[in-house]
Amino acid sequence: MKKIAIILATVAVMIGLMFYADHITRKASQNVPAMAMSSDGKPAPSLKLKDLDGKDVSLADLKGKVVFVNFWATWCGPCQDEIPSLIDLQNQYSSKGFTVLGIAMDEEGKSVVAPFVAKELYDVKGQKEHINYPILLGTDEASDKFGGILGYPTSFLISRNGTQLMKFQGPPDLEVITRAIESPNN
Repeated sequence: MKKIAIILATVAVMIGLMFYADHITRKASQNVPAMAMSSDGKPAPSLKLKDLDGKDVSLADLKGKVVFVNFWATWCGPCQDEIPSLIDLQNQYSSKGFTVLGIAMDEEGKSVVAPFVAKELYDVKGQKEHINYPILLGTDEASDKFGGILGYPTSFLISRNGTQLMKFQGPPDLEVITRAIESPNN
């Protein structure tokens, strides 16, 4: 009986420590800017995924555009926070050879993602808007092709010639994206 009490007490302490660590980590990460890392011009991976209509979309088909590949999930708070900025980027720069490509990583797939995309409205410069960029259904294989995803949102900026310019852990630096879109070299 004494052994069971010791085991239960140990488990209770461990659970308490996990909740405390989670709380501290979340609180600290709220004030930390996104981490951007150069991708040193390595080629974007070969990637073909289904969109919400079941059609195949290939990253190679977007060569000639600056592409912001955004791994996200419907349940991810920071992902939700960045969506209005991504809608705005799509509005401003789609005519200049730019697109956001959202890759939804929800385990439930289309059954969760499609209703979410159809229903959710975001405040973009005082206007309520739906997501206006292509949403693809992600897979573990897709994230592995980008070197693995440690958390959401994680995004990659791809140049017009198909090379990786930058990786973002967390919300992106919009100035970096804008410069890449406007640069004739990207």
